[in-house]
Amino acid sequence: MWTWRATDGTVPASSRERFLQGEPVEGGVRKSILNSWQRSRSLGLSPDQSDLPFREDFDRDGRLVRASGPVLDRLQSRFAGSEMNISVADATGTVLLRRFGEASLARSLPAIQRVPGFVFAEQFAATNGIGLALAERQLIRVHGAEHFAERSQGSACRAIPVRDPLSGHIEGVLCLGYPRSAEDPALVTVIRKAAEAIERRLLEQSSARERALLGAYLGTGADAAVGLHHGVGVDELARELRPRDRAILLEKATELISRAQRAAVDVSLPDGRRVTLVSRPMTSASGVEGIAIEVLLPGVLLPGPPPRQALPAPRQVDELLGSPAEPAVAPSEYVPGAPAPGHPSADPLSGHLPGTASGQGPTGDQGVMTAGAADSTDDHPDFQPPARGLVLVGEPQVGKYALAARRRLELLSEASARIGTTLDVRRTAQELAEMTVPRLADFATIDLPEAVLRGEESADPSGDLRRTVVHGIRDDVPFSPVGKRVDFGPTAPQLRCLTSGQAVLEPDLKTAAGWLTEDPEHTEQLLTHVHSLIAVPLLARGVVLGVASFYRSQDPAPFGDDDRALAHELATRAALSMDNARRFTRERTMVLALQRSLLPQGLPDQEAVEVAHRYLPAESDVGGDWYDVIPLSGTRIGLFVGDVVGHGLHSAATMGRLRTAARSFAELDFPPDEVLTHLDNVVGRLDREDPAADGVGIIGATCLYAIYDPTSQQCVMARAGHPPPALVRPDGTVSFLDLPAGPPLGLGGLPFETAEIHIPEHSQLVLYTDGLIEDRHRDIDVSLDRLRGALAHPERTPEETCEAVLDLVAPSRPDDDLALLVARTHALDPHRIADWDLPADPALVSDVRAAAVRQLADWGLDEAAFVTELLLSELITNAIRHGAGPVRVRLLHGPTLICEVYDTSNTAPHLRRAAATDEGGRGLFLVAQLAQSWGTRYTPEGKVIWAECGLDGV
Repeated sequence: MWTWRATDGTVPASSRERFLQGEPVEGGVRKSILNSWQRSRSLGLSPDQSDLPFREDFDRDGRLVRASGPVLDRLQSRFAGSEMNISVADATGTVLLRRFGEASLARSLPAIQRVPGFVFAEQFAATNGIGLALAERQLIRVHGAEHFAERSQGSACRAIPVRDPLSGHIEGVLCLGYPRSAEDPALVTVIRKAAEAIERRLLEQSSARERALLGAYLGTGADAAVGLHHGVGVDELARELRPRDRAILLEKATELISRAQRAAVDVSLPDGRRVTLVSRPMTSASGVEGIAIEVLLPGVLLPGPPPRQALPAPRQVDELLGSPAEPAVAPSEYVPGAPAPGHPSADPLSGHLPGTASGQGPTGDQGVMTAGAADSTDDHPDFQPPARGLVLVGEPQVGKYALAARRRLELLSEASARIGTTLDVRRTAQELAEMTVPRLADFATIDLPEAVLRGEESADPSGDLRRTVVHGIRDDVPFSPVGKRVDFGPTAPQLRCLTSGQAVLEPDLKTAAGWLTEDPEHTEQLLTHVHSLIAVPLLARGVVLGVASFYRSQDPAPFGDDDRALAHELATRAALSMDNARRFTRERTMVLALQRSLLPQGLPDQEAVEVAHRYLPAESDVGGDWYDVIPLSGTRIGLFVGDVVGHGLHSAATMGRLRTAARSFAELDFPPDEVLTHLDNVVGRLDREDPAADGVGIIGATCLYAIYDPTSQQCVMARAGHPPPALVRPDGTVSFLDLPAGPPLGLGGLPFETAEIHIPEHSQLVLYTDGLIEDRHRDIDVSLDRLRGALAHPERTPEETCEAVLDLVAPSRPDDDLALLVARTHALDPHRIADWDLPADPALVSDVRAAAVRQLADWGLDEAAFVTELLLSELITNAIRHGAGPVRVRLLHGPTLICEVYDTSNTAPHLRRAAATDEGGRGLFLVAQLAQSWGTRYTPEGKVIWAECGLDGV
């Protein structure tokens, strides 16, 4: 006797009333119920409607009825005396069986709830247990006012789909109805176990049918059967076959069963052998129609007859309520010695009965597994007849399911290798579409938010979707084009799947009300091309990445639950790859933004060289390549290019620190070898400060530093483990300069050497990192030859040279980032250079001042004469008093006016603020006030004190 436990569950009667009046109710109703209400309203159903379709032609003795009857009887016994009503409906919603806990309950119910035959599908009965279980394809609960119809407001129900265990298809629905006051959570367990019991009985029926087919093939009683039927022929007739050969034969046998035709086909094995598979239609004594597949292996010696054993006893069903299982196979189906009706009378190849010799009994001398030598009419003593044995027996429909299942597994296996080959969100979405068309669907569309494409998480994934992929068997279907914003309404399958996080199946789009009402004109056009839809959310790690929609067009069969499960699995795998790509895109964008912010943001104004540069990040990650252009004193220019070992954020940050240090050392006018020595110390210190280093150097870098002087056209260079630069002379000759290699930065204690080279005017000096010439797919000599060919065009501008080098030399998919710096050299006009040599005699200072004033007048810089005289007086006087002679004075007329005084002393001047009582110390202070900038640089012969004056007002 079932004990009711009433509950006070909240009934959303007010929510239902608001919905019927057209008001929003999203917050007060479960999503599945609200979706059902919206579909019911879009179908034009009325809450007061009571008429339902009734079918007289349903199968009253079908598989589902036979499997469900005993289970419903036990449920009726369990709920005896209660107001429970128990129903089983088929996949169309037609009620096949009815049971009542109290017999009198049937008399008090409306006619539509008394007898089998009424259809409770959602499109006719609106929101109800049977219809919603078919629509949601899962266990559901409908309580009180959650029913759309007025007639059901006082009741509640739980319903669960019943699936065929072999195919996975929904065969029907088991529903428990009861007063809404009698809700009990324990009913979840009861209905689940009852559904499992029905499914086990369905499986027993399938097993019985297969056993009947096997008995028909063998033509013997149960005591003469030989083992299980699966793989018998292949295993016994050809033990030397490899597992791959057996798999090929079994797969082909399954395909032949699914075709349901008499046929003989040759199968080629990987080792070159050919075997023949023969398919034979047959019918068991109980009327089960099926196919037997035999294999013929030419020239194979047969083993001895296997021992006879009984067929396995029918598996006992563990009934939900303890009732004994009924026999799965009727004894009459196995009559010893009597072949079953429909048993094939002759082999289509030899004309003999299967497993018999001509004129012999059913089993022959070799038992079930042999065709026997008497099958042959060839009396030659060396003739070896083909061996024959059973491979598979089965029903065509089951064969189709098995074949489809194998193909689904193959598709999943292939998808694991073909989806996610790159860390690109768009490409991964395209790979998902290419995997599913045409093997699962005829068309696929994938919609992703803009934020996901940028590597971010979308704040509103359902409202910010853009068509990212459209892929199909043809191009004439009117899907929204790639790039267009896609808006799905509240009842669209795509939005429902995004909201629920589950795949949504619409087997027949013509009846999918929620889909049809979104955009009637557009959907009407689509319906002329497609008929079935699966919408799958792209979810990974709790992040909504978008939605994938799969459509069928040519395949007449609609999508089923197996297809939905397959689409969901494929989409889940793709979503993980897409999320990895999204995360990589986000992190790469961040690192690349950091990298670019640490590189020069613009080129300085100078006349020494015409410069162009490029930075190309690696495809997989960002590295530490860098370049810099630094104006130096005396119109000189410093050119840097470097590479920090490694990739990622750490390398980019290290690059920024190294570039800052390099610029600081260069602006101190250190020669290239000294700059590299200081950088070597910096890298060593970074290594020691890195907590991850643990005493072992983990940071390494290479660098090349060149200083070009346009007054002399001399270039001084030094490198630290970096590729040598290329020099393109005005005549088109390309050479890679032979510089002392120097150790990479960070080794410490090793010297660096410089080389000085004369560079003719209008030459191009090309500096680059190893990412340009090193590629795992080609030899470095090939890369250098390509670089030489790309540079052998002196007429190109530096910008054009950069483009040509990237097009012709750079890898198409670089594994390492690369930096490229091209500088076309210029020479300072000799007429804009003036110099004087004088001994260390203070009396000659006035003569130099006078000569400088005359030179400024020749240059048209008379207004700068006063300041220049003061600067030269101070600088020359300091050189004579504190330095060592001889003294050389030089004026350079460029964008600014530069005054330089050379002497042979290494004593460095220092700027200080003189006290009121000091007799000296004001000269450099005056220079600093009059000049735009000033400084000291050292030469092999001594030093140079220089001051630069602006000419903006001149």
